[in-house]
Amino acid sequence: MPQSASPRSTALVLFCRRPQPGSGKQRLIRDLGRANSLAVACALLECALEDAAAWPGRLVVSPACDEDALWARGLLPRRKWVIPQPQGNLGHRINAVDAAVRRRHCRRVLFIGSDAPCMQPDDLAAAAATLEHADVVLIPAADGGVTLMGSRVQWPRLAGLPWSESALGGALERCCQAAGLTVARLSGSFDIDHVADFRLAFEALARDPRPARKRLNELLTALTRPPAAALFPAGDAAAGEA
Repeated sequence: MPQSASPRSTALVLFCRRPQPGSGKQRLIRDLGRANSLAVACALLECALEDAAAWPGRLVVSPACDEDALWARGLLPRRKWVIPQPQGNLGHRINAVDAAVRRRHCRRVLFIGSDAPCMQPDDLAAAAATLEHADVVLIPAADGGVTLMGSRVQWPRLAGLPWSESALGGALERCCQAAGLTVARLSGSFDIDHVADFRLAFEALARDPRPARKRLNELLTALTRPPAAALFPAGDAAAGEA
C-alpha cells in the first residue's frame, strides 16, 4: 500500500541561517541597519521554529553550514535530524539535503525557509495532502518565488534555476514538468525581504494568536513607527519652541 501523504508521514525541512549582525537579509540591512535587521531575522526564525515545533511528522533542521550544526541542534527540544547545507547555490543545497533526507527513508519531503511568517499549520497540512495526487507541490510567493516546495520524488537538478529572482517560481515549475513530474500550486503567500513587505505582514499577523507571530508584529510595528518627535501635533511643537 502506498505511504499516506498525511503530515505524520511527511518530513518537514527547515532551511535556516544563524542570525548574525550583517549576515543575510542584505536588503533589510540597507533599509534598517544591522541591529534592526538582525532583530527582524531573529523574530522571523522564531516564527519558523514555531511551525517546526508544531509539525507532527519528521523534522529536519538544515543550517546554512557545518559550523552551525551545534547551534541548530539546540533550537528545539523535540526530536529532529540536523543536516547542514553544503556549499553552492540554493538549488544545489536543496538537492543535496533532499537526497540526504530520502536516504533516511522519507518519501515525501516539504521544504520551508525562515522568512514566511504567515505560514499556517493548515498550509503545511494541505501541502502534505497534495502529495497524495501530485509529484510536486508549491506555494507561490508574491515576489515570484516560493514559500514552500515539496515533493514525493527526488527533485530534478535545481542549481541552474534563477534563485532569488522573480522568475524563480515559474522556472521551478517548468523544470519539474520537463522532468515529467506533475506540479500542484496552492494559494499564494509572501515572504519578507524588504521593508515594503511589512505591510503584508501587518495584515496577515493582525489576528494571529501565536506567540512568535505576535512578537514579530510588535517588532515590525515599532520599526515602522514615526520618530517620537513626529508624534506631537505641529501646534504643540511650536508652543514648545516659543
